[in-house]
Amino acid sequence: MECEDETRITFSQLKEECQQLAQKLANLHINKGDHIAILSPNDATMIKIVHALSYLGAVAVLLNTKLTQNELQYQIVDADVKVLLYHESQADKAEGLHIAKKCNFSKISGLPRKHTLLQEELHLDDPFTIIYTSGTTGFPKGVVHTYGNHWWSAIGSALNLGLSEKDKWLAVLPYFHVGGLSIFMKNVIYGMPVYLMEKFDVEGVHRAIMEKGITIISVVTVMVQRLLNYLGEANYPKTLRCMLLGGGPAPISLLKKAQAKHIPIVQSYGMTETSSQIVTLSFQDALRKVGSSGKALFPAQVKINKQHEDEAIGEIIVKGPMVTKGYYNREETNEKSFAGGWLATGDLGYLDEEGFLYVVDRRNDLIISGGENIYPTEVENALASMSGIREAGVVGKKSQQWGQVPVAFVALDNADLTKEKIIAYLKDLLAPYKIPKEIVFVEALPRNASNKLWRSKMKEWVEN
Repeated sequence: MECEDETRITFSQLKEECQQLAQKLANLHINKGDHIAILSPNDATMIKIVHALSYLGAVAVLLNTKLTQNELQYQIVDADVKVLLYHESQADKAEGLHIAKKCNFSKISGLPRKHTLLQEELHLDDPFTIIYTSGTTGFPKGVVHTYGNHWWSAIGSALNLGLSEKDKWLAVLPYFHVGGLSIFMKNVIYGMPVYLMEKFDVEGVHRAIMEKGITIISVVTVMVQRLLNYLGEANYPKTLRCMLLGGGPAPISLLKKAQAKHIPIVQSYGMTETSSQIVTLSFQDALRKVGSSGKALFPAQVKINKQHEDEAIGEIIVKGPMVTKGYYNREETNEKSFAGGWLATGDLGYLDEEGFLYVVDRRNDLIISGGENIYPTEVENALASMSGIREAGVVGKKSQQWGQVPVAFVALDNADLTKEKIIAYLKDLLAPYKIPKEIVFVEALPRNASNKLWRSKMKEWVEN
């Protein structure tokens, strides 16, 4: 591992430090199967603690630092957490949480090493982590990942993206989310260097790509937009072989702009329940399948569950060894979401004639207006293609006449754009019923910690 402050940790050092850390954590009476919460921003010690807990056979519950105390308290209780370990920057939140035992990272490092029997073998069916769904709709649920889930996610990714002795993955997504954590699973499984960054900073990420030999970086759409703007007329070095794009569908206009700059964006589809990506576009198909998330990673499967056979779009269902076996303490939900090993994702999409997946939207976000289906992502893509619009989000608003009508929230780069100009532009791109009936200008769109568009917050704006 390589950090921004030039600190380097070899694999042998990582093993030794994590074993020593496990012996220190044993002073907190952590036993096999215990649920141990970690509240930390991106930090190397956080990753070491995750590995250290595996030596004790404990399960790491990764908490989102952007949540409020009430939200964190809910997850701590819901996950039956025994001990809370936290980074010093999170002291104010941690001290306000009700849990019998908690300890900050500095105190952990000062604990003596307790003689304890460390695990020498990992069993793939044993639980390793619990990560809560982002909670953009309803109460978040704790997704239980086994060692096998993480293993197969890493293997499936390598079989698709390939693996080179020169690879170095830049880790800038939140480590408490599966997209960020999965990089550190790949790191030890592949024997691959990782460059750690505390947070996304466009100048810092740009400099790392240019100077640190980065070959792969995991990104979401808003990061790509900012990097492209910062890059200007320059080009990235050829050593950058993959920008792995997740976090929801990206505007086609953005993908084409990246292609014109020869930026190797590889779209993917995944979720917390699939231990990161489960569908990814291969390099050879990137140019001819713009907008597709690709095909299922080996040995996963993907199908479309249609209500009517003649419909192209339906719910995406997935199956494979990287898919969680279920949510913690959610027996009823598990029965609804999992059937015959297939996970109902709640996302809508379709497969083309070659079997490539195209993700359309969340099923809960579908707008039905006068009996017509409106997919917010389609409208957002049209808006994003207009020069001067930085980002756009679309949700449904109740209508006595139509049931629902679309409303757009738009952040601008060009102050001269008016609602009338935007509507006139959309008339050439969208059917009349798809054109937003209201356009609201905002400084920025609401996003969760993984930078996904927070539609439930926009729905609150509409209702208020």
